[in-house]
Amino acid sequence: MTTAVPNVAHKGLARLEQAGLVSGLITQNVDGLHHAAGSQEVIELHGSLAYVICLDCGERLAREVMQARLLDANPSWLGGSGTPFRASPGPDGDADLEGTSYEGFVLPSCDACRGNLKPDVVFFGENVPKPRVEQAWRMLDHADVLLVVGSSLTVYSGRRFVYRAVEREMPIGVLNLGPTRADEVAAVKVEGRLGEVVPQLVSSLGLSPA
Repeated sequence: MTTAVPNVAHKGLARLEQAGLVSGLITQNVDGLHHAAGSQEVIELHGSLAYVICLDCGERLAREVMQARLLDANPSWLGGSGTPFRASPGPDGDADLEGTSYEGFVLPSCDACRGNLKPDVVFFGENVPKPRVEQAWRMLDHADVLLVVGSSLTVYSGRRFVYRAVEREMPIGVLNLGPTRADEVAAVKVEGRLGEVVPQLVSSLGLSPA
């Protein structure tokens, strides 16, 4: 995850914000690439893999700090030769170490309260924190148009904003490759790859690239 960089779609959305055409961005992504691209008003609805949070007191710390603590507490997990385990990364930043015994593995606890730590992301079955949802509602309520970019809106946590826009009779634009659950209520639907269409949108508005 640390080697990932923003693509032209991330940069294009940041450029639209810089031009005053996008007032804010609500994302279900947890990779931090919108911030890295230069977007300022970003609500990470499902949290961020860049942080770890305490389940007991809510203390947050950077994932890189947690990584260092994990390595310090478990030096043998690098193997005697210093070669780390090989594993294929999963879609949420996980890795499956099949056949590995976790006996003796030390999981550091929260420095503030000794509580349990987890990645600061909303996993399936968990709820988006209420303050974060309320912040997103405020962002939407101050907007004139809702633009859905690169989401099928299968998950309710993102689709709820379409429902609110419909209630407010707010125009909805959809940019996605494939069908979405907002197609029937969209004023405009553009079918295409974000890496191609977003730069075209930026250019058509007379803006220089990000």
